[in-house]
Amino acid sequence: MGATSKRKITIRLAGAAIFVLIALLLSGTFPTSEIAWVTTILLLTIYLFVFEIVAVDVAAVSIMVLLGLVSFIGPMIGMDYPFVPVQHLFDGFASNAVISIIAVMIIGTGLDKTGVMNRVAGVILTYGGATEGRIIPLISGTVAFISSFMQNVGAAALFLPVVSRISARSGLPLSRLLMPMGFCAILGGTVTLVDSSPLILLNDLILTSNEGLPAAQQMSTFNLFDVTPIGLALVVTGIVYFVLAGLWVLPSIQSRLTEGGDTTDYLQRVYGIT
Repeated sequence: MGATSKRKITIRLAGAAIFVLIALLLSGTFPTSEIAWVTTILLLTIYLFVFEIVAVDVAAVSIMVLLGLVSFIGPMIGMDYPFVPVQHLFDGFASNAVISIIAVMIIGTGLDKTGVMNRVAGVILTYGGATEGRIIPLISGTVAFISSFMQNVGAAALFLPVVSRISARSGLPLSRLLMPMGFCAILGGTVTLVDSSPLILLNDLILTSNEGLPAAQQMSTFNLFDVTPIGLALVVTGIVYFVLAGLWVLPSIQSRLTEGGDTTDYLQRVYGIT
């Protein structure tokens, strides 16, 4: 076992000890056993997400199954009512927010497989040249546009090889291009409702609330482009900030992966091919 693996295990054990200590300290302050169990499961969920004991999706499904098991053994641990009725345990998969995020991930994978992003890199290099003041707005604006119709994490992941290729061809440090790209991918998610998961979830909550309200007091949900003016203002502000303040705030760390030079020399150096 390497030093890195031992360090990870130590950190995870220390984190587990901290969360157990927090649970013990709070155990005497809970007014009911239901609140105590809810807090315990919440702390376990946070621990699994923070320290990545298992994959995030595995952790989420495991906690969902744990809630179902707790509902079965509720009477034995002092709970009169289950946290979530077993027949409604998987109702979350019917949420608009969940389905929209899954659909966006599918779209992102399709764009990656078709090679569209390689063409995008060529277009940016054609119009941006090797000038940082021209390349940053082009990269940031393009990734913001893509992020407005897909998940911002997926947009950033799709654009990562594009930015790496642009950095290698233009000679600009990769670090000075990645940060504007990452932030504008986040800001681009506010342009439409596609990547605004909180607003999609809020729409579901509004519909649920309207069921208990009279017709005169019911609230209307957000449409796809209701947030566009605010999102565009945020994107433009972010691009202008990185163009004007980028000279001082962006790091200049030259990656070895993007060093210029002859392709043959690069293959010999990386793969040992003579």
